Amino acid sequence: MVDITEMTNWGVDLIDVRKTYGRSIHALRGVNIQVGRGEIFGLLGPNGAGKSTLVKIMMTVVRPTHALGTILGRPIGHHGKLARTGYLPENHRFPGYLTGNQVLHHFAALAHVPGAVRKKNAGRLLDRLGMTKWADTRVSKYSKGMLQRLGIAQALMNAPELVVLDEPTDGLDPMGRRDVRELLVELKESGTTVFLNSHLLSELEMVCDRVSILIDGLVARQGRLADLTDQTVEYRISYTGNAAAVRGKLVALGATVDEGEAILAGCEADKVNHAIDLIRAAGLMIDSVIPKRVSLEDILAEALADRSGSADAAPVARPVSP
Repeated sequence: MVDITEMTNWGVDLIDVRKTYGRSIHALRGVNIQVGRGEIFGLLGPNGAGKSTLVKIMMTVVRPTHALGTILGRPIGHHGKLARTGYLPENHRFPGYLTGNQVLHHFAALAHVPGAVRKKNAGRLLDRLGMTKWADTRVSKYSKGMLQRLGIAQALMNAPELVVLDEPTDGLDPMGRRDVRELLVELKESGTTVFLNSHLLSELEMVCDRVSILIDGLVARQGRLADLTDQTVEYRISYTGNAAAVRGKLVALGATVDEGEAILAGCEADKVNHAIDLIRAAGLMIDSVIPKRVSLEDILAEALADRSGSADAAPVARPVSP
């Protein structure tokens, strides 16, 4: 008999997840989130939105008030699938008396990774994350960035099908963040499902296939990043010279004209081309024409504005399985 739960295309399928503390604190109020297998998924939202609570429910650290759904095709909390999941908590702590290498072996043993595999994976991951020379140093001597790198290595020791990373670039310098982004893409290419919780929108924008915006314990937006951000909001036309002769005509088109730049809101090609023609006809040289697209920050700001105008908005509908 075929187990249909194993056939789902979702790596994570969360349905009506709720968490209430006491009688009145509603951390999560009916969250529906779906993550495709082998994709990088980003969870974002303001502080206090319920992001870390949701992650902890996925990893059975927090008991939900109500939750349905599956993780890797099995009910939330299934021991076998938890062993196939890697997890980096926010603000993680390791025993200071252990070395980096011992930390990796300890947590991999908890996931029942055989000794020979632990040794191989530890060496590979320490090297990949630039921590080899610190392998035999006690973690009490590690910087915050080093602890973060070690935490990511720990989450990958069991070669997980799903890796859940809560603020994975916290404490890392720009080069460290780039290394982590490259590692996440490598994981995706190997078929691993990556679930990210981060407040660094620029980091999510660079790597995520799909995102979900959580506000006040509800999903306010969810979808493919390309679909959410595939909208031009303005064009910036930079030029060299004095545009005084055509300033009035540019303003009549709806442009904002500053020294060396005309900004046209929207994405009407006729207006953009007309503005370019006017600038060139005035004998000015066009230096660049740059479209500005919607960013994750713009989407989050819009979602926050919508939410503040409708405090009792209903949860978004669940999408069709990919």
